Amino acid sequence: MEILRGVFEGGRVLDRELEQTFRANPKWGKRDRGFIAETVFEVTRWRRALAFVVEGDSLEALCAAQWNRAGLEIPDWWSWQGRRVPEMTAREELLGSEPRAIHESMPDWLDERCAREIGGAWDAELSALNRRAPVFLRVNRLRLTPAEAIGWLADNGVQASPVDGAPDALVLPEGKSLPKPLAAEGLVEIQDAGSQMIAPLLEVEPGMRVIDACAGAGGKTLHLAALMQGRGEIVGMDLSAAKLSELRRRASRAGTRIIRTDSWRADTLKRYAGWADRVLIDAPCSGLGTLRRQPDLKWRLNEATIEKTRRVQRKLLDHYTELLKPGGKFVYATCSVLPSENEGQLESLAERDGRFKVEAEIKVSPSATGWDGFYAARLAL
Repeated sequence: MEILRGVFEGGRVLDRELEQTFRANPKWGKRDRGFIAETVFEVTRWRRALAFVVEGDSLEALCAAQWNRAGLEIPDWWSWQGRRVPEMTAREELLGSEPRAIHESMPDWLDERCAREIGGAWDAELSALNRRAPVFLRVNRLRLTPAEAIGWLADNGVQASPVDGAPDALVLPEGKSLPKPLAAEGLVEIQDAGSQMIAPLLEVEPGMRVIDACAGAGGKTLHLAALMQGRGEIVGMDLSAAKLSELRRRASRAGTRIIRTDSWRADTLKRYAGWADRVLIDAPCSGLGTLRRQPDLKWRLNEATIEKTRRVQRKLLDHYTELLKPGGKFVYATCSVLPSENEGQLESLAERDGRFKVEAEIKVSPSATGWDGFYAARLAL
């Protein structure tokens, strides 16, 4: 209840609220944690649909409606404003005749915007984004091949399978996760298969100088290091010192020594001007391609935040390309499914600066792949 209240009323991030709650209650067992995590994620994901089922927005009622959906036994005496379990079940059957924003549980404004930008494909994409996401792994090829990784995981009681179309990716069975001791080995990294499409698009080679301009905690930075076979130089940049600290920790764990970090400062563009063979601009975005993993995001977004993010994206495209050597290439990427954040930004860039030409482009569709939604394009001078 407190987790959901923090998300719905306080605008907090679900993952962080859940983590803080678990940290504050270390005696809870694995089953308790799993039950709580599943409940809060599914209530957050299906908030509007569940509210229709119970004809109210009480957190107690939303939880009970979700437990009923999950097949758990609700006491006969339980009711909310007269809606007992048989009535909730009956109203579930009426959901399909409600507007899409209700039965697929989206804010009206966001559903309308996505439908306007994406068109007829939005129905399938939204349905895919409402499914639970499996755990994908990226094999650290500096230390293992995918076949060796599958064997190592099996020896440690974890079943994993290859992923068609993603050569470094493995997927775990539904509902399974990677034990923390195995994650700490640095042989595999948790990374969605869609995210694994971005680094190869940069066409890096051993010995190159590469800048990951919005590195965060470094999932794609580590992938670039593996693609460069541990030779060359990568600078991971970010505004967050905490994220860069995590990147350094992960790089050490992964066994790569070609990554260094640098915080963005007022003189960063000047210091690194013309330095890089390749630049990755993994731009801040709405994050709509990751709703499977972050269902709370749709309740925190608004039109103003999306427009603010688009202005940031435009600024990055106008200035971060200064980091490239003559003849260099960069990749612009987002985890959004909105064309206005993706190809629309590059069309706008072409109007402002005709030097850059799109060489390759990928769009990762959640409905077509079962992965998170991503967009990326490689441009050359």
